Amino acid sequence: MLSKTNIKLQLEKVRKRRIDNKNTLTQVHDILSQNQYERDIISDALNNGQGSDSNKFNFDLLNSESIFHISDIEKLCVDYRLRFLDSRFFKGPFPDEAISKIRTLENNHNTSLKGFKIVAPAKLMQLENADDPLLFAPMGNEYYYLIHKWGNDLHPFRKLLMWPYKSFENLVFTIFIMSILLTSILPVHLFSTGNLEQEYLLLFLFVFKGVAGAVLYYGFAKGKNFNKAIWQSKYYNG
Repeated sequence: MLSKTNIKLQLEKVRKRRIDNKNTLTQVHDILSQNQYERDIISDALNNGQGSDSNKFNFDLLNSESIFHISDIEKLCVDYRLRFLDSRFFKGPFPDEAISKIRTLENNHNTSLKGFKIVAPAKLMQLENADDPLLFAPMGNEYYYLIHKWGNDLHPFRKLLMWPYKSFENLVFTIFIMSILLTSILPVHLFSTGNLEQEYLLLFLFVFKGVAGAVLYYGFAKGKNFNKAIWQSKYYNG
């Protein structure tokens, strides 16, 4: 009678022909140590690396959908009030998946990546003074390669909520609309018997001045600035 084949034993025989048993643990340990060493280098580059304008990529191996121009990134940051800064300013932990993707890219392209950039809200940056970070590597000529995205998605109304802060004109228009709404809900007709249109116009001017004054005071007190001015600023107050 023929005995059944134990595939575990067969696998061990294959390994034994390749390497002595006494050296198996040593070889595995060396490989894992090398992997950890490479991951530590990547982590150090993410947390402490200095800026760089380009990396050496093999363009035949790149995914075209992951390539973005600086103008694309700027528009995203301005629309959603995000920052685009060196990865060393990021105060959140870098996920293992991001480090693994960097290591895979480096092995495939036979290079060491540097100059990593992060797109994220200001609260996730260690700026001088849990959202949706994007990790980029520069390619040169103001192009960047998206390596990894992690965290939670942005609030669905964030773009709308940040619209007033895009520019001075947007802010003035928002104050104007807010003043109209506030004026419309005030019961002027209960306190005046004169020309209501004239009364509402005067009230609107007072409300507009009040809202504008409050917004300007808050802006100056907090050192706030418009999205277009801060998207690459390393200062918390823009």
